[in-house]
Amino acid sequence: MAGPSDATPVVEAQKRADPELKNVVEFLRGKHGPKVRRGILNGKRVDYFKGKTAIRTLLSPQYQKLKKVPKLETEEEAKALMVKLLPHAFFLKTDRPVPAVPPPTGTPKTLQLAPQQAFDEPSYYTWFYDGSPLYTILGGAAMVVIMLAGVMFPLWPIKLRIGVWYLSIGVLILVGLFIVLAIVRLIFWCITVLSMKRAIWIYPNLFEDVGFFDSFRPGWAYDEPKKKLKKKTPGTKLVKKSKTSPPTTSAGDPMEALDQAAGTSDSPAESAGNPTEASATGAEVNPNPTSAEGLRNRQAASIEEIDDDES
Repeated sequence: MAGPSDATPVVEAQKRADPELKNVVEFLRGKHGPKVRRGILNGKRVDYFKGKTAIRTLLSPQYQKLKKVPKLETEEEAKALMVKLLPHAFFLKTDRPVPAVPPPTGTPKTLQLAPQQAFDEPSYYTWFYDGSPLYTILGGAAMVVIMLAGVMFPLWPIKLRIGVWYLSIGVLILVGLFIVLAIVRLIFWCITVLSMKRAIWIYPNLFEDVGFFDSFRPGWAYDEPKKKLKKKTPGTKLVKKSKTSPPTTSAGDPMEALDQAAGTSDSPAESAGNPTEASATGAEVNPNPTSAEGLRNRQAASIEEIDDDES
């Protein structure tokens, strides 16, 4: 569909943006920006996000740490900033029509440019800006230099080639030592499993997601089984057990057992009306209904953070 003859190209519209607005766009397009999804617009794969996620990103602590950007404190100010960015075509509003035949799971959604460009939280917006081209240019230049250096290795000076050879041998030795260490610790663990009650790992954090030096601390540790977390059902409460255990009766005295049975056969009305007995057992007679309602509010707050993924 052809656009109007007086339409401004996307690149020209982006160049007209103020430096502060460009800094905001760089933040939104960076790693701390709103979560993007993959879609198809005019046969091309594009990234798009939800307006509500962008508002939440602009009010995040990461944005507050930035300099040379407009200061934001409320959602209205964040919405006004997004409205200000929209005419510069860094992103445009797109519709996500429902197809007649549901596509397979994981297939990118089909997008269409909205005829009316406006900002609102429930709508989707497609990126027409891929970030600063500086990193792309530097990365491409670095790849070309590395490939040329590898191809021209026979032309290197003799001292430089010898240095690279020693460096490669050192790296291979380090990798070999790491593999040997992994095999030795596995053999030692198998021996301790058969000979001891509790197995022992050498360098238990060797394959954990920690720093380099933390991978070798501590030197050894017992192989503790991972504890399974019990799922707690929302709205349930734990009833405390009474610290005072009921008196036990001896099996050899039937008369004493009959007396105790007759003494405990009180009417339900008397047992329910005695607050002393209820407090002694530790059970809660009148549960507080506001606690379950507060739990539902906390669950709703957590669900609101991931509602963009489900929609």
